[in-house]
Amino acid sequence: MDYRKIKTLGELKKSGYQSQSIKDELRKNLKQRIKEGKDTFSGVWGYEDSVIPELERAILSRHNINLLGLRGQAKTRLARLMVNLLDEYIPVVEGSEINDDPLAPISRYSKRLIEEKGEDTPISWLHREERFYEKLATPDVTVADLIGDVDPIKAANLKLSYADDRVIHFGMIPRANRCIFVINELPDLQARIQVSLFNILQEGDIQIRGFKLRLPLDIQFVFTANPEDYTNRGSIVTPLKDRIGSQILTHYPREIETARKITAQEARLDEEQEGMVYVPELAKILLEQISFEARTSEYVDAKSGVSARTSITAYENLLSTAERRALAQGADSTAVRLSDFMGIIPSITGKIELVYEGEQEGADTVAQMLIEDAIKSLFPNYFPAILKLEQKNAEGPYDDLILWFFDREGLELQDEHTDEEYQKLLNSIPPLQDLILKHQPKVKERDSYFLKEFLLWGLVVHKKLSKQRFSKGYQLKDLYGGFISKL
Repeated sequence: MDYRKIKTLGELKKSGYQSQSIKDELRKNLKQRIKEGKDTFSGVWGYEDSVIPELERAILSRHNINLLGLRGQAKTRLARLMVNLLDEYIPVVEGSEINDDPLAPISRYSKRLIEEKGEDTPISWLHREERFYEKLATPDVTVADLIGDVDPIKAANLKLSYADDRVIHFGMIPRANRCIFVINELPDLQARIQVSLFNILQEGDIQIRGFKLRLPLDIQFVFTANPEDYTNRGSIVTPLKDRIGSQILTHYPREIETARKITAQEARLDEEQEGMVYVPELAKILLEQISFEARTSEYVDAKSGVSARTSITAYENLLSTAERRALAQGADSTAVRLSDFMGIIPSITGKIELVYEGEQEGADTVAQMLIEDAIKSLFPNYFPAILKLEQKNAEGPYDDLILWFFDREGLELQDEHTDEEYQKLLNSIPPLQDLILKHQPKVKERDSYFLKEFLLWGLVVHKKLSKQRFSKGYQLKDLYGGFISKL
């Protein structure tokens, strides 16, 4: 039945519409989705067996929820997706500031209107997208912002005394009646402001400037918090924490494949850019591995976390680096090169918090280290591992390639090489081609050039070749040649 055709309280009663609390509404619709096997929180990857079942249990239990986790763990996204579990439309008393239920009004305005007009009381319909309120907790948030305050202008216009509760201007929380209300970064909220939430969560009382109003507000609260905030800036006061039904721990993606799905979904790219730049599979894996390395790096503050946005913005920068080269050359298309990864350094340095040792090294240096660590971690997945201790006089799989560099001045990979020049340069190294054919015979030709460069950089990070940056690109030499040139 399309309830939106109903315009008055009398029509609503005749339709048989029954009111329910928002927590019951969420529970009812979630139960239906689970029975039908539908995905409740689509677009959130990696939480299928951890966070989402816990969140669903909390909703079924009619709990207010606290999502606790480091930055970039989709806490706010989960809260926003809860809107999909609401009914499409709900009726409200027309003109009500706090979305009064026509069948159970709680405000003075709505009660008086229904007394005056009875069955002819006008009603309107509120869509579920309008039932989401969000507030970032900052130290300057006041009780007036959240709960309300006396409005002297309203008192003057209506010629009311300050003793009349009609002079009250409601804050965000009363206006979010029958809605989902999210407070982000809860520990940043001053303790005295957190205290003002006690009665709202438990008893439904609100107090404004001496007025004690019995307003049984119907709100689904979702709080988000970062564990780091408990020590750095504040904490959730114990009585408030006691009134939050479920605290759910979020986490970063545990597998590269999950991280890739998130990056592909969230990266803001246009069709023209995606059509122009080809990204080899290994490049996508390497990009995600950098974030994984950062989360375990001794130079990066683990308590602060490394947001999923690091990979997302790095991917956007990676494509832009290749796109810029193609545009400058007037080319219609290009492919990502490993040297293009230097273009993602600004997106890494802005996303990681460094410990003291990292600050001493410098953000740019740490970012380059993370790229090299990612290459080192992935190298054994594609080519024979290079051991720290090797048997004396034993032949290694890379001896021919290292000897090729020993006999020559080196190899210059310039940033602005055309695709043809870049490919020709890599094809001019026979031992490199032999290693690819031997260890990665099934690789697509388009991907093989990135793999060749990956192999060369792998030998560099394992101290088998040397790499030097110059103004226009990189120069690769044998280890001793590079050492002597530095001297």
